[in-house]
Amino acid sequence: MACTVLLELKVKPECVEDTINGLGAMLPETRNYDGCIEVYAHQDQDDPTTILAIEQWDSRQHYEKYFAWRQETGALDALGAWLAQPPSIRYFDKKA
Repeated sequence: MACTVLLELKVKPECVEDTINGLGAMLPETRNYDGCIEVYAHQDQDDPTTILAIEQWDSRQHYEKYFAWRQETGALDALGAWLAQPPSIRYFDKKA
């Protein structure tokens, strides 16, 4: 069953543009990763320092494997430098 992943990033105000550009560079590779169905980043209209990645994966295990790979490559360390707090990751199953 497909899994929806919500990755919420609270970004330092001075790093919003860098974060959006960084995600723009990373997401094509993410979309090609095994198990990724779809992923797009969205910026909150009322709080531009909040970025939400809405992701569809074949399974939570596929996402967790992908996330571990991003940690191994150091990409998450670079992203983490732009964040005001740790990211929030939530997993959802479609029910209705």
